[in-house]
Amino acid sequence: MDIDASFYDSLDLLKQLIIRPSFSREEIDSADFLENYLKEKGLFPQRKGNNIWLLSPDWDDRIPTVLLNSHIDTVKPAAGWSKDPFSAIEEDGKIYGLGSNDAGASVVSLLQVFLILSEKKRDNNFIFLASCEEEVSGANGIESVLPLLPPVDWAIVGEPTGMQPAVAERGLMVLDATVYGKAGHAARNEGENAIYKAVPVIEWFRNKQFPKISLLSGAVKMTVTMVQAGTQHNVIPDECNFTVDIRTNECYANEDLFAEIAASCGCEVKARSFRLNASHISLEHPVVQRAILLGLTPFSSPTLSDQALMNFPSLKIGPGQSSRSHTADEFIYLSEIREAIDLYLRLLS
Repeated sequence: MDIDASFYDSLDLLKQLIIRPSFSREEIDSADFLENYLKEKGLFPQRKGNNIWLLSPDWDDRIPTVLLNSHIDTVKPAAGWSKDPFSAIEEDGKIYGLGSNDAGASVVSLLQVFLILSEKKRDNNFIFLASCEEEVSGANGIESVLPLLPPVDWAIVGEPTGMQPAVAERGLMVLDATVYGKAGHAARNEGENAIYKAVPVIEWFRNKQFPKISLLSGAVKMTVTMVQAGTQHNVIPDECNFTVDIRTNECYANEDLFAEIAASCGCEVKARSFRLNASHISLEHPVVQRAILLGLTPFSSPTLSDQALMNFPSLKIGPGQSSRSHTADEFIYLSEIREAIDLYLRLLS
């Protein structure tokens, strides 16, 4: 199969995926379609839930294994769409549609690359994995599939990066914090106002600096994003709850960072999860060196992906732009898909 034929096949497949709504945890129609599409091509897809994967033909346990992964789920459409988000409209060199940029273009490009490489003599095994629940970091997504796969040496993760290599990615930890006071009548000088007690604690989260700063991702970033307190205007609130969004770097494991925060923040904190750690791949890794040789520029990504759930090196790179993700009238340029197939092949050759 030549690259031009692969390009046109990828466009047709992308349109078919777009017209099937595939919200996180509701991907069954897209997963059914993709599974049948691969079977009709004479391939042997495997499936768990709404995750679909293929193994290289003539598998050889003696050579390294590379995972080619992207996700089929999408967020719900944002307000402001001027087009039907499920129409897969082709116009002015673009395909419009929900999930076209994030991350349908990566899914179809990586599939074509897998098929091309499967026809050639190779030094690596390849696994193509179209996973689900990426947008919500769901337990039934890639995390449920990795234990079923042969051991993976490293991975390409398809996300919209403008086909530049993201060599690091911030992790995520969300904290629910509580400051306690004592209820009383607002008209009398009684009680302890939990809101007032929370102010210096919130300032602590705003100003706290952690000493380990990543050369790739920078410092840990903590942001208080939600605050709730009080029941009515004339009652001194006895409890103030707030949420902290923490974007971690690879210098800290989430669990270690939580222990440090809990010991010194001055309030009760609970972590929703420790699963989504920061990730990075060494600049000396052969695939990164290959990317640099091809004139690409390594960078650190501020956004989260399924990399956070991988326990092996991974490089995030894919067609499209992150700034288009989750926006009204999301689109991908046709030329970006063509470029992605070519560049993935040069990266992996």
